[in-house]
Amino acid sequence: MYVIGEKEIEAVTEAIRSGKLFRYGVGNQCETFERRYAEFLGVQHVSLTSSGTNALTAAITAMGIGPGDEVLVPAHTYMATPIAVVSAGAIPVIVDIDESITISPEAVDDAVGPRTRAVIPVHMWGAACDMDSIMAVAQKHNLFVLEDACQAVGGGYEGRKLGSLGHMGAFSFNYYKNMTCGEGGAVVTNDPALDRRAKCFIDPCHFYWTGRDEDFKPFCASGSRASELEGAVLNAQLDHIADTIDSLRSEKQQILAATRHLADFGFCPSPIHSPDHDCATQVMYSFSAAESARQFVDLFPSVIAGTTGRHNYTEWDQILIGAGAAHPAMNPYEMEANRECRRSYAEDMCAGSLDILNRTVMIPTDPRHTPQEISQMIQNIEAAAMVCVGKAAPDDFVITNAVPVDTQKFDVQIKE
Repeated sequence: MYVIGEKEIEAVTEAIRSGKLFRYGVGNQCETFERRYAEFLGVQHVSLTSSGTNALTAAITAMGIGPGDEVLVPAHTYMATPIAVVSAGAIPVIVDIDESITISPEAVDDAVGPRTRAVIPVHMWGAACDMDSIMAVAQKHNLFVLEDACQAVGGGYEGRKLGSLGHMGAFSFNYYKNMTCGEGGAVVTNDPALDRRAKCFIDPCHFYWTGRDEDFKPFCASGSRASELEGAVLNAQLDHIADTIDSLRSEKQQILAATRHLADFGFCPSPIHSPDHDCATQVMYSFSAAESARQFVDLFPSVIAGTTGRHNYTEWDQILIGAGAAHPAMNPYEMEANRECRRSYAEDMCAGSLDILNRTVMIPTDPRHTPQEISQMIQNIEAAAMVCVGKAAPDDFVITNAVPVDTQKFDVQIKE
């Protein structure tokens, strides 16, 4: 739901005409964005990367997590989250979500084991996790907290920006995010030591990193820098991200207000933490039965959370079968150091999460929606919901002007 316009075109054109596409140098676009984004988030350090996945991996590496360690991840997140853990040689432990579609603090507390080093709360679909409870559990067990805010640019929690509450945060600027440069990411922190290690991972070995500490010992890393073209687009995007979020929130609030009465019939908005600071990229509702959710999607273009492909742990094929690396000697699931880690999974291991996901429907918002389109959407939601809760027959309502959902956005896998 990003918006691309003339400002982005002009920014890229200017960057190309400058002849300077490499990010290091005087007055570069990437450095300017890092400074501005740090101010936007209220953090001390921001480092651009080539993707959200690399941002997650850089953060995990910066924390010193590797073979012999476990990291708790939610059952509902894009596959990049557990992949980043495996890329560092550690083992992801999958835990349940709750009705908010985010990781359950109670499940995190229960899942902590002797080898658990970190937890990754994922702000799915721009909705905040219960960060107060997550941070309390992390403090209790001395865990790192890495916020996966890849889907939550611009969102907040109790007045603070998502990504700024944990020890580190990771963002994605992929083409379907609130703010985009086509493909890119950022890792953020307030800890200078973690920042140095993250920069070393991104650079790699921070050979070009200015102001480096000569006492810091570089290590071999991947090299996942962003280019000046990405920095130029992001600077233009940052100028209007607040307006984009405001538009999304306005649309969501209108829809929720107009459909509030449907809760009396069992069509309830999904609970959300810090709703006033939500990214509002989706309006989520839950039914009491999965069959009702499926019927709703048949009647009105929307998405069942349980069918969003690699956002659900049951679709993480490589993780589930322990295919953690191209070379068997590099596979964390076969490493001697990980013998005492929890390395096996089952498709029904988070049955409670699957039940929630298969009862939850998501209706995408868009800053380009007109008042007429929003009004029509509200009418369609009510019509479909009344049928699904048994208060009307399908012939009693007509769904009109319903625009199909772009299923590519949700990575839907069609199974025969």
